[in-house]
Amino acid sequence: MGVPLPRPAALAARLKAPIEEWPYLDEGVLLKTRSRKVCMTCHWFRHHAGVNCIPVLTCQLNQGLIAHGEHLTSRCQGWTDDMTRSQGWAPEVA
Repeated sequence: MGVPLPRPAALAARLKAPIEEWPYLDEGVLLKTRSRKVCMTCHWFRHHAGVNCIPVLTCQLNQGLIAHGEHLTSRCQGWTDDMTRSQGWAPEVA
């Protein structure tokens, strides 16, 4: 096993914070798009049940929240195809 690499203090603090406390991603990160390459189809997109079961949309790559609706019309520079579609379901079992 390797030794874990040190993380910048800001990233380490954000990783320890609850998801609901992550900052919202803005126009500096999210780009408007009119293709299928939107946040919702990205490998890094996740949704969680927040307070009162209201969905919280997140980008795990940028460690930030996505405003409702933005996940359908925006993407970031780090967009990648969903691994399930590109490799098939549970490729580690094959």
